[in-house]
Amino acid sequence: MSVAIGYVPGAYGQGGDDPNFLRRLVELGDKYGYDSIWLSDRIVSDRFSLEPMVALSMVAAWSDRMKFGTSVLALPLRNPVVLAKQIATLDFLSQGRCFPAVGLGGEEIDEYEACGVPKDDRSPRTDEAIRLMRRLWEEDNVTHEGRFFNCHNVSITPKTCFKPSPPVWIGGRSPAAARRVGRVGDGWLVSGATTQEISDGRNIVFETAEKYEREIEEDHIGMLLGYYICPDRDKAIAQTHQYVTRHRPEVDFTEYSALGDADEVCEVIQRYVDAGASKFVVRPLCAGEESVEQLDIMGQEILPRFHK
Repeated sequence: MSVAIGYVPGAYGQGGDDPNFLRRLVELGDKYGYDSIWLSDRIVSDRFSLEPMVALSMVAAWSDRMKFGTSVLALPLRNPVVLAKQIATLDFLSQGRCFPAVGLGGEEIDEYEACGVPKDDRSPRTDEAIRLMRRLWEEDNVTHEGRFFNCHNVSITPKTCFKPSPPVWIGGRSPAAARRVGRVGDGWLVSGATTQEISDGRNIVFETAEKYEREIEEDHIGMLLGYYICPDRDKAIAQTHQYVTRHRPEVDFTEYSALGDADEVCEVIQRYVDAGASKFVVRPLCAGEESVEQLDIMGQEILPRFHK
C-alpha cells in the first residue's frame, strides 16, 4: 500500500488574526507535495475556527493539485440535502478532489442545542444522512422517507466527478465507529488512536463490511497524527502537552503522537503503517507561526521518505 500524508493546521486552525494564513498553508502544501489539507469543524466554539465547507472552496481555488477534506464534519448538525449539494459543488469545481470525512460531533451539548438537533439520536441520524447523501449523488428523482429526513422526487446538480460518488470517510476511535465505517462508510479516519487500536479497528471495519456485503478499499484506513519534530524528545513532550486537542485519561498522549527528531517521527509513522494505516493527516502540536515551521520540516525531512 502506498502511504499518503496530508495535514491539518494546528488545533482547530491557528492564525485567527491573519485572513491570509490559510492561503499560506495551501501554498506550503503544494510546495512540498503534501497529499491533502483538512479542516476541522466547530460551529460553536470560543476558539478560532473557520467554517470548513466555505474555507475549502478557497482551497479548491488556490490549489489545482491537492485533495482536501473535513476532519471531521459534525454530520448530525447538518442538513444532508444541503450538505450533499455543497460537497457535489466542491467536487465538481475541483474535479474530484473533495473528500468528506464525517463524525458524530463533539460531546458538548451546547452545540447540538444551538443547531436545533438532539444529541441522543446522533448515531442513527448520521447513518441515515450518509445513505441519503450517497443516493443524491448517484441518483436522480430521489424519494426518501426516513426517521429523520424526508424528500420526494428530488435531484441535485451538479453530479460529482468522483464516480460513483465521493468516498465518505468516518471518524471516531470506538469499535462502534469502526462498525459504522463497515456498514455505511468508505474509509476510516481516526484520531488519538494507538497502533493496537488501529489494528483492531481495521479488522472490525473489514469484518463488518463483509457482513453487509460491502467493499472498502484496503488503503482506506487513515490516522490523524499529532506530531512535533525536535532533536530533544523530552523537550518535545513538554512543549506539546498543552496543544493536544483531547487528552485520554487512560492513555498518555505520547502513545498516539509522533514526537522527537525526524528519525523518531518516521519510526512512529512506520509503526502505524505496519498496523494497517496508509493515509495520514498530520497536525503540528504547536501554535501560530511555529506550525508553519513544523510543516516545513515535515515537508523537507519526512514526506520524501514516504512519498516515493
